[in-house]
Amino acid sequence: MTSNRVDAEDLVQETLLNAYAGLRAFEPGTNLNAWLRRIMTNAYINSYRKQKRRPTQHPTGEITDRQLVAGAPREPGGLRSAEDQALEMLPNANLKAAMMGLPEQFRMAVYFADIAGYSYKEIAAMTGTQQGTVSSRINRGRKQLRELLFDPSDSHAAPLSSRRSRSAPTHVGEGAGARCRVDAARSGGQT
Repeated sequence: MTSNRVDAEDLVQETLLNAYAGLRAFEPGTNLNAWLRRIMTNAYINSYRKQKRRPTQHPTGEITDRQLVAGAPREPGGLRSAEDQALEMLPNANLKAAMMGLPEQFRMAVYFADIAGYSYKEIAAMTGTQQGTVSSRINRGRKQLRELLFDPSDSHAAPLSSRRSRSAPTHVGEGAGARCRVDAARSGGQT
């Protein structure tokens, strides 16, 4: 979701703190995974909105200690987010770049469905949206991925309509246990 390891670690920490604080609200017998994902999604949305409200900071002639601490790179033991690990396992750099080029709502839907392997129903529960909305976002995200991956300047590339086959989809990211059905356009359909 965050596309940044440090922000992802902060998001996980915030999610666990919020889950612990709201543990009384969890109803035993319900889907714990969906409950935690909903908390994580809400924490991400809140941090995104908070970041948007902050005025842009322009450097002044004087640097304070606070600015130095805020700008210092953080390397917490080399841990990577699950999203970063899954994206790194994708066999194609162009596919990774295309995923990052998707709007956030489509990227999250495609990520949860095709890389993380969740069902549409589970994604709807995690994101607090209708199952039809999830389906629409996944389909639109996949369509945008195909458009981003198709390079008309590549003379060897066949049009997308002839490359896509219902009987033999390209499974990208199987090493991550995923079921991504995205055309690996730049690799010629080979994984």
